[in-house]
Amino acid sequence: MKLGDLFSNDAFAMTPQAADIAITGLAVDSRAVKPGDVFFALAGVKADGARFVAQAIEAGAVAVAGEHLPADIAVPFVKIENPRRALALAAARFYPRQPPVVAAVTGTSGKTSVASFTREIWGRLGDVSASIGTIGLVSPKRTIYGSLTTPDPISLHRQIDEIAGEGVTHLALEASSHGLDQFRLDGVRVSAASFTNLSRDHMDYHPDVAHYLTAKLRLFRDLVADGGPAVISADHDCSAQVIDAARARNLRVMTVGRGGDGVGEGIRLADAVVDGFEQQLKLEHRGRIYAVRLPLVGEFQIENALVAAGLVIGTGGDVAATFAALEHLKGAKGRLERVGDRHGAPIFVDYAHKPDALAKALQALRPYAKRRLVVVFGAGGDRDAGKRPLMGEIAATNADTVIVTDDNPRSEEPAAIRAAILAAANGATEIGDRAEAIRVAVQSLEPGDALLIAGKGHETGQIVGNQTLPFSDHEAAQAALANSSRILGKS
Repeated sequence: MKLGDLFSNDAFAMTPQAADIAITGLAVDSRAVKPGDVFFALAGVKADGARFVAQAIEAGAVAVAGEHLPADIAVPFVKIENPRRALALAAARFYPRQPPVVAAVTGTSGKTSVASFTREIWGRLGDVSASIGTIGLVSPKRTIYGSLTTPDPISLHRQIDEIAGEGVTHLALEASSHGLDQFRLDGVRVSAASFTNLSRDHMDYHPDVAHYLTAKLRLFRDLVADGGPAVISADHDCSAQVIDAARARNLRVMTVGRGGDGVGEGIRLADAVVDGFEQQLKLEHRGRIYAVRLPLVGEFQIENALVAAGLVIGTGGDVAATFAALEHLKGAKGRLERVGDRHGAPIFVDYAHKPDALAKALQALRPYAKRRLVVVFGAGGDRDAGKRPLMGEIAATNADTVIVTDDNPRSEEPAAIRAAILAAANGATEIGDRAEAIRVAVQSLEPGDALLIAGKGHETGQIVGNQTLPFSDHEAAQAALANSSRILGKS
């Protein structure tokens, strides 16, 4: 590919000689530059890429793209007004293959479950499907675990190109507020968009909730194809704003949930009854009622399942087959996942690391705690500190026994994070060591109890300082159960 092919109208005029330079890759990290790459000098939160131009050229960069011309540059410089968006569009041109159907989901909670459910349903309907998001890339040929909800544009477009080449025809993609605000998804040919809900999150990045919502709305205002379906959960305060944004683009609005349009294209939840660890649903679509057995716990999982069903139906899936497929959903790893039990008391691991998600998870488990509902959780360091007392209050209000522990303290003092939570969690116990906190919680369980281990979900590491130490809530719970069995065997 030639340098001129990457930028089209996104860059200021370059000389014919520069436009004709052959390029073999893209890079935003000077340490990852290879000979033949174009280096994008992006201004980041912690460092400005322009400071590393010399290193990138020394490593073999044949051109540099950015907003400001560095001094004494020895290779062609491409001046661009919006470097982040230009990078995403360049990545889309460099990695041009995409599945014919791409469905994107945004919202505070539920993105991972919706993407996973959508992939599962498509698979049941015979489509070759994949998903990309918080738990990484999941496709028929491989699973690659990741750490970002929406990967950087180069990684994202490379993955999309690869799975398209492997025959994937349907892709479900998580769209985070960071990813949307930083233009990471620009260049993705989004066929359908969806929205789950909005609550406090990422206030360390967004100045306020209005800015947070505006970032989410980019999916509907700028990215989804003209006339594409917009599947929107109708049961939240901000749902009307999302619906208005979709209608302003003349998208096909499909509302789902208790307030969904069951007479038209949407899906109305007419009834839901808890039946053990399943839920019996009555759904209305185009005036017809469907009975569905959903093998998942929690009202919020109904919302996630209906958003996923709306995406499948909106992109051409058979209605009856889509609803039938809901009865086979397995759920995403670490999303209210039952990992064992002690004395009949179920133990769940969930990714809830924000106030609303923690409240929903605890409320979902309340019917299963005839005696005590126990929760183990913490809060991440270097993130929105304002949510810590909110989560403490939610835990104390919704659980009977609260254990506050560490959860990715990063560069902060773990005890200070715990103290901020404990200030609003009356009667809570403090156990900083997460494995010990889980062990104590598991060994305390008696018949009629239920335990929620919240915050890390699928994660397999604990970030302390600048290190990621191996840690899994799943493994810690299993170890605690095994230890309990040994203790019981000796008594």
